[in-house]
Amino acid sequence: MYAYLKGTIEEITEDNLVLEVNQIGYNIKISSGTAGLLSGVGSFVKIYTYTLVREDTFQLYGFLTKDDLDIFKKLITVNGIGPKGGLAILSVMSADELRFAILSGDAKAIAKAPGIGAKTAERVILDLKDKISLEDALAPKEMSSPAAITGETMDYEKKEAVEALVALGYSSSEALKAVKQVEITEDSDTEDILKKALKYLF
Repeated sequence: MYAYLKGTIEEITEDNLVLEVNQIGYNIKISSGTAGLLSGVGSFVKIYTYTLVREDTFQLYGFLTKDDLDIFKKLITVNGIGPKGGLAILSVMSADELRFAILSGDAKAIAKAPGIGAKTAERVILDLKDKISLEDALAPKEMSSPAAITGETMDYEKKEAVEALVALGYSSSEALKAVKQVEITEDSDTEDILKKALKYLF
């Protein structure tokens, strides 16, 4: 229903945001991770939203990036993960950290979320592993710094670096995290990215 809302923050709690838009206050459920990133009461913000409509419920869920919203939508397709569970997972890890956990089969990391048990975490991995790729995890995000956005060619170079690290025996999660740490420039090639990533792993 609503793609996003732009307005002034009137109130923030660990799991809820009151956003005033054109003199109307919207209650928006958020993760504690999102709450920690908000500037504070009185600041202006754009919130991407998911609208849940049921017979007895009309609730908005809010995210600072489209990426967070997209991963939330994937999470709630998993049997046993409702909107509350989706926010719980995104409260203990970022969207990319969740991708790393899914790609590397790290159920323990997902199970750290409140109310998410080991079996549910394993179900998240099973259901979403084919819907998430290295490209998803490596793609520049809306809140990334300009230096990190280097186009399709650089995404290919990063993907090659990750695959090289995996071939060296590192897990997908370790490789992805290391490559994400590397400062990318226009002069960076696969070998350069790989060398810098290895420094983070040693």
